[in-house]
Amino acid sequence: MSQEETEDTAAAESEGTEFAETDEETPLEALGRRREESRVGGGEARIERQHDRGKMTAHERVEYLLDDGTFTEVDAFVEHRATSFGMDEKEFPGDAVVTGYGDVNGRTVFVFAHDFTVLGGSVGEVVAEKVCKVMDRATEAGVPVVGLNDSGGARIQEGVDSLVGFAKIFERNTKASGLVPQISAIMGPCAGGATYSPALTDFTFMVQDTSHMFITGPDVIETVTGEQVSKEELGGAGSHSTKSGVAHFACQDEEKALDNIRRLLSYLPQNNMEDPPRVASWDDPDRELDGITDIVPEAPRKPYDMNRVIDRVVDEDSFFEVHENWARNVVVGYARMDGRVVGIVANQPRVSAGTLDIDASEKAARFIRTCDSFNVPVVSLVDVPGFMPGTDQEHNGIIRRGAKLIYAYAEATVPLLSVVVRKAYGGAYIVMSSKFLGSDVNYAWPASEMAVLGPRGAV
Repeated sequence: MSQEETEDTAAAESEGTEFAETDEETPLEALGRRREESRVGGGEARIERQHDRGKMTAHERVEYLLDDGTFTEVDAFVEHRATSFGMDEKEFPGDAVVTGYGDVNGRTVFVFAHDFTVLGGSVGEVVAEKVCKVMDRATEAGVPVVGLNDSGGARIQEGVDSLVGFAKIFERNTKASGLVPQISAIMGPCAGGATYSPALTDFTFMVQDTSHMFITGPDVIETVTGEQVSKEELGGAGSHSTKSGVAHFACQDEEKALDNIRRLLSYLPQNNMEDPPRVASWDDPDRELDGITDIVPEAPRKPYDMNRVIDRVVDEDSFFEVHENWARNVVVGYARMDGRVVGIVANQPRVSAGTLDIDASEKAARFIRTCDSFNVPVVSLVDVPGFMPGTDQEHNGIIRRGAKLIYAYAEATVPLLSVVVRKAYGGAYIVMSSKFLGSDVNYAWPASEMAVLGPRGAV
């Protein structure tokens, strides 16, 4: 833990949660009192400190995410079973995580939210049991699970039991993969082994300035390597949404992150046996796209913004881009056509000429496989001059990463439709959902070109 997280944990340990109990209270009143004890977590002072940092509490996040009045909390009164290091004197109803289920846009989701006001949101045996329970129930019921992470990591006082808890969570993440949508939001610290659970889920949200993810923190890095780096530079939302690709979305605040989770869920089915929800379309699917060809220059090397093409083709205002700021030479995201959900994969000519490199191949392959898992047809808008050349690309595995993209398209069982917008050259022509790789329907604009090499390379 960082010094700040350690201080928070110590403060939470010293405060506890106490409510007056009277001889006259009825069983119903006693239940209400216990619910209040559970809701305040580590105490009012800790809640105030959470708010001072611009962060919601666990209960506030859950209630913001879910439709009004739909949250049903489970295991609200369970407490840790640790007795060492003075833990037998610390009582926190519900321990350091809030779990339960409710509705998002009228559809059921399970949710867990780490409570940073209780022992820094640390994960011990009981916390892990609560998280595993909602993940099991979500998989059994065939509904999405959303995790709101704000935790200092493993609970040191519980030793190896804490590590065992993480392992059990990772196992659930893995077995639920491809069965139900899994979404993670990082809303505070997430360090060490705790980072692997979000990495195993389908989508990860981060909040600018307040969320951080890293295996090894800045202090240890400086001690071992001598390198000085801040938490934000090392594992902030900016770093993970632009450099590592760990974060699919970087949001300006918690409210925006939770709003975007709600929007993302609107594009996804409840499970891998259902289709995504269809909505009433506000665009005529047979409309003429006047002027769309003016967006794309005839000169094959002249850049343009593929997002403008996407916005014209799909239902108005329906495109929801994923990984917007990472590997920007390829664009991926969800949209609707005639109210039906589709996945969009498109080369972006204004960034690195739309070439495929290591990161772009990884980004597109993962997105396609997620679409395939959840019955989302994939539309590919192709304008690609080839793979990015360079020793760094070759030495870092462009062959292996390009093969992942081939595999994703070739194994997909959902409908695949591709449109060559301007050009498709060389191996990249094959990889970008070509006809003989398994694409079901293939279109090409009138002036488009498909060739082994572009004109300059052939001379």
